[in-house]
Amino acid sequence: MGLQVTEDAAKWYIDEMGLEEGDYVQFFLKIYGGIKTEHPNYFLGISVGLDGEIAAKQEVTGITFYFGEKDAWFLDEFDMKVVMGEDEVEYQFTAR
Repeated sequence: MGLQVTEDAAKWYIDEMGLEEGDYVQFFLKIYGGIKTEHPNYFLGISVGLDGEIAAKQEVTGITFYFGEKDAWFLDEFDMKVVMGEDEVEYQFTAR
């Protein structure tokens, strides 16, 4: 599976971040602060825009969600699914 973003989650990003069709949302890894992942040493960050080469992507409702080349190793270890929770998106990680 790798990277999966549900349609409801994509709509949340569109509303919360003011995204328009054709925009890019990058998921990237960082050491301090951010969204907790299953990896003990890394957190998830999010930015808008295209930065570098895309390694894994999914287009949902006109928005391209992706991981860049430098962080693609994360999807070799974990599948990431972004789903809609009660009020905001939630991130589900499954070890491969």
